[in-house]
Amino acid sequence: MAIRPKCTAQVRCGSVTASYNIFMSIRHLFLAASLAASTWLLPHVPAAAQSTPPVTSSISLTQALQAAQNNLDVSLARRALAGARGDVTAADRAPTPVLSAKAASIDLQNGIGGGNLIRDKRIDKAIGLDWTYERGNKRELRTQAAQRLAGAAQEDIEDIKVQQQITTVAAYFDLLATQERISEVASIARSAAQLAATAARRVQAGDLAAQDAARTEIEAQRASTDLATAQFDRQRAALGLAQLTGFTGVGMLQAQADWPTRQAMESVPQETIFPSVEARADVRAAVQRLEAARAALDVASAQKSRDITLGTSFDHYPGTSTRLLEFRAQVPLNGFLGSYNFQGEIVRAQAQLNLAEDTLEKTRRLAAVDFQRLQQDQRGAAARALSYEVTILPRARKVAEMAELAYSKGAMSLTELIDARRTLRTILIEALSARTDHAKAAQTWLLRQP
Repeated sequence: MAIRPKCTAQVRCGSVTASYNIFMSIRHLFLAASLAASTWLLPHVPAAAQSTPPVTSSISLTQALQAAQNNLDVSLARRALAGARGDVTAADRAPTPVLSAKAASIDLQNGIGGGNLIRDKRIDKAIGLDWTYERGNKRELRTQAAQRLAGAAQEDIEDIKVQQQITTVAAYFDLLATQERISEVASIARSAAQLAATAARRVQAGDLAAQDAARTEIEAQRASTDLATAQFDRQRAALGLAQLTGFTGVGMLQAQADWPTRQAMESVPQETIFPSVEARADVRAAVQRLEAARAALDVASAQKSRDITLGTSFDHYPGTSTRLLEFRAQVPLNGFLGSYNFQGEIVRAQAQLNLAEDTLEKTRRLAAVDFQRLQQDQRGAAARALSYEVTILPRARKVAEMAELAYSKGAMSLTELIDARRTLRTILIEALSARTDHAKAAQTWLLRQP
């Protein structure tokens, strides 16, 4: 059994056994080969993406917002509006006249006689026309209710457009953030791979412990995994944006760098602004539905006014007369002697009116709170993003550069260098997150302005 020579703090070990030399040489070669392989693989993660690189399609924020105004959700709202306009046409009409024909007084015992069926046979034949005269202004009230609902459907389209644009803004900057993250993580991965390769050479030269080289290899593999995760996140973000914008071609979406400027971060007003909630599309839609409910209550109450059905018919009965004229009038007796007089419809319409009033009040309150929340989000996100961009991130970069310089001159340990790199990586991700949050908050605030 070979005995490993002992080393003191002052003098490097000068003699080792032959077996120990062979073992260490093989181990160093293995580490160097594995680190070189991992370094070569870093720019090509994942392997599937290496064989078939995705085709990208660039899109700007303006293009994404325009496309969001015509996506499937907005199209569904337009279909609902078309149906509501059809309801207006259906409501704005008078009752349809009814044409009737009859054959009566057919004598089955003595027969109907000979001759022509229409002119000579003993059959009482008649043709008539009936028409209902609506009272209580039902047609106008019914049309008004349908028009209000159509107006609410129109406002729903505007509200859904804003909602889809806000969702698209979030998806757009999520994609842009993943693109920036890939760039930053790739740079970190290259530095980690270079450090691991350098450590392997130093181990082979006997200038660094194998344990420290293993730590650098772990950091390089960790950075490689982070890069692969960022690439997968980018693919998911691109798919989400494509679904919202309708861009479903073979290429993967590539967001253009439409970040808010530093001036936009600094120019966020600090005073409280309370825009009028009445100008919001969701509030306008709730107002239209309230007016429709009022008209529907009037329609239900108007059912108490009895409609009159007027009719006339022309009779032909051979042997008696060939020109007989009949007039008819029908009046429903609803409410007569305490009978049913549309109480259920009126109660239902009143409940719908109360519901519409409560819904409008709730919508107004939510709109007011939403304005305040969006304003607070914009202020907080701007302050956080500005702090990272002006103070935190530059200092973190400077500390990392100083650590690199100190390590290259032997004035800093490997552990301290790795800690400095980890800190920079964390700050970079946090700064990117703060920038993304500010971009989302700023654009959402602009989209919600009346």
